[in-house]
Amino acid sequence: MNLLAKQEEKMIKNSQIPSEFYKMYSVKKGLRDVNGRGVLAGLTNISAIHSFDKEGNQIPGILEYRAYNIKDIVSDLRKENRFGFEEMTYLLLFGELPTASELEEFQTLLASRRTLPETFVRETILTNPSSDVINSMSRCLLALASYDEKSGDISIENVLKQSLDLIADFPLLAIYSYQSYIHYFKKESLYIHYPDAKLTTAENILRMLRPDCHYTDTEAKALDIALILHMEHGGGNNSTFTTHVVTSSGTDTYATIAAALSSLKGPKHGGANIKAAKMLENIKENISDFNNDVEIKKYLQRILNKEVFDQQGLIYGIGHAIYTVSDPRFEVFKTYVARLVKEKGLEKEFKLYEKIATLAPQVIAENRKTYKTISPNIDFYSGFVYEILGIPQELFTPLFAIARIVGWVAHRIEELINMNKIIRPAYESVLESKNYLKMEER
Repeated sequence: MNLLAKQEEKMIKNSQIPSEFYKMYSVKKGLRDVNGRGVLAGLTNISAIHSFDKEGNQIPGILEYRAYNIKDIVSDLRKENRFGFEEMTYLLLFGELPTASELEEFQTLLASRRTLPETFVRETILTNPSSDVINSMSRCLLALASYDEKSGDISIENVLKQSLDLIADFPLLAIYSYQSYIHYFKKESLYIHYPDAKLTTAENILRMLRPDCHYTDTEAKALDIALILHMEHGGGNNSTFTTHVVTSSGTDTYATIAAALSSLKGPKHGGANIKAAKMLENIKENISDFNNDVEIKKYLQRILNKEVFDQQGLIYGIGHAIYTVSDPRFEVFKTYVARLVKEKGLEKEFKLYEKIATLAPQVIAENRKTYKTISPNIDFYSGFVYEILGIPQELFTPLFAIARIVGWVAHRIEELINMNKIIRPAYESVLESKNYLKMEER
């Protein structure tokens, strides 16, 4: 260990790059310019995100799926009181909204694919439990490749079939992996519920997760909207960009999605809603009066000062890399959250969340010079909703994956259709040449 400690010091010393070099060579850290906008790395017609107008002025955030505004999509679903995950999956994959008959046929197709190979649950999931559900899902993905005789076939027809299988199977992989975890690591009872072909994805998730399989329509609709709002967010988010990069190498679908899962697992990406949920629990424990704006602001200030919570100086769920004035997903989700809160009798907690959503941007603006407006993002409410639904934190990021795989496979197919070059950006070497020393001279 002493040897490793010494080598670690060498490694850190010899791997550091002076921060001024990034400016000298015009390299954008995180592939973002000084205004926080992403460096253009590709083209897509799957979704669009807008937070600035043509003149560069900040505007309320807009999210479009295949050129349809997400607010219009959800408004239509709300008016007709229907589920939409499967319909939006169709839209993102095929680029057009389905007719009633096309949607019914597609729902039947997805339902028929919600199945795993015989003995797969017992031999792959239950006999190899993991305390990390995403790791378990990644292992399952690679294991599924061995059951696919055309696993390496990257024709559009075959990749589409594989994609539909994975979209249908992801809820099973996530929930069964979680059940395996709590059985072997927490010594809780093991129960495996099979999906119901007559139910939607959101309904099946709640049905398979709960011991009694029971859920309310309000619960299922709230989860359905959460899945819709998380399923796609442009080609530049870390896991989707990973999908493009790995796809460009010519590798198979299973390896590509496993890579995307690994990216999503990071706390700076898919794990953000867990941080937001834990922070808000911490605030509730330390605020005596949920109606006292002064007390709330003081505690938020202490979070920024790195005095409390995780001492990182971050108010999670507030601010976004792209959105400025508002995150449209947050605004859409809020309506469903309010309805769910009313059903559960949690108006007091919801009022606190609303206050924090208003006060936190003020506290941040008062303390930090920033070029853009700060507003709450989708993570601010998603963890809260999952907790209301009785979904454990170990499944927060897997739920994100269940939704985002739709975007991943849509972007994978887009990459296969339009590009024939491997993605290989340049890295400038800042090494200084040295004269080689023979062994006896060292």
